[in-house]
Amino acid sequence: MNRFFRLLGAAVLAALAVPLAAQQEVPMRGNTPVAPQGIKIPPLPDAPVRYETAEGQTIRVSVYARGFRNPWSMAFVSDDTILVAERGGAIKAVRNGVVDPKPLSGAPAARGARLSGTDLALHPDFDRNRAVYISYTKPLDEKRNTLAVARATWDGKGFTDTNDIFVGEGGSGGPIAFGGDGMLYVAHGGGDTQNPKALGGKILRLTDEGKVPPDNPFVGRADSRPEVFTMGHRTFLRMAKHPLTGAIWQIENGPNGGDEVNILAPGANYGWPLVSLGRTYGGPWQGPFTKEGFRDPIIYWMPAIAVSSITFYTGDRLPKWKGDVFVSGMRYGEIPGTGQLHRILINKNLEELRREPLLVDLRRRIRDVKQGRDGLLYLLTDEADAVMLRIEPAE
Repeated sequence: MNRFFRLLGAAVLAALAVPLAAQQEVPMRGNTPVAPQGIKIPPLPDAPVRYETAEGQTIRVSVYARGFRNPWSMAFVSDDTILVAERGGAIKAVRNGVVDPKPLSGAPAARGARLSGTDLALHPDFDRNRAVYISYTKPLDEKRNTLAVARATWDGKGFTDTNDIFVGEGGSGGPIAFGGDGMLYVAHGGGDTQNPKALGGKILRLTDEGKVPPDNPFVGRADSRPEVFTMGHRTFLRMAKHPLTGAIWQIENGPNGGDEVNILAPGANYGWPLVSLGRTYGGPWQGPFTKEGFRDPIIYWMPAIAVSSITFYTGDRLPKWKGDVFVSGMRYGEIPGTGQLHRILINKNLEELRREPLLVDLRRRIRDVKQGRDGLLYLLTDEADAVMLRIEPAE
């Protein structure tokens, strides 16, 4: 009998060893697997492309504008003009689909950063005061940078009266957005995410003049910074105001998987690096998926799509998508050449019902998605020779 169990144990071990022995040796760069490069990126079609989508919303996708170098964000300042900020700091104007190659005057002097870029937000009363907010990487000297937010006035040709209203503590340009409360939300990168006395890994809440609102959740506490609104965040990408509740929805990259959409709540802690829905890049899980005292995401990805921007569709031109959340992605499952746009249907309780990947066949890194003043969706791809795409109904 003992011999039988020994033989059985040996057989089990041998069976387990076979798949392990069959695994490929993956080249590593430090603790990170080197991404494969086997997918060739096809050229964008010259003519508009028609798509049948899941909700019966038939769309047509076309190139609206060309001539960007790694664009990061866009803002719609009039019916015929879109501002586009590039990762390197330049801000260009697109007028009726034509890109002015000369950067706009009056923008703050920014330094390009690898994992962040220049973000744009319009003041809630922009049509009256013409105020544009610019989050950027501010050079302090030849080597040191910091996050900064400037306020400028758009005069139709460039920026005037450009002044910093907030200068952070290191890091680089982070996403900004105005909430339904009229406050400016600023994502401050950095690694000290669980320390309330540091700004890194936090989302800050400021007035439109860069001051601390008296109702911020940590005001008056000696153990916390008064600017902090939420904490425990990893890599910030973008934020957007919910059109009905006015709350800020925020997206961030997980490590290997675990990309998140979070609804920001005053004083909430979102857990990084103590909890995560992703793996470390080397393979093991980052940590527990959830833990008491930390706020869970309402939408997540495993594998990740390398989330890059978020917007809500509120227009009438694409009626079967009204109320849906759109999240752009740079690559799926750590594979280059797999960028896509996700449409997510949520119910009245803000719970996900279903999601649909779009534009997968274009194989483009999609950096930003926003609704234009015309009720159509616009997207920026992320390449050295990038384009702006437009999604419209296929009538």
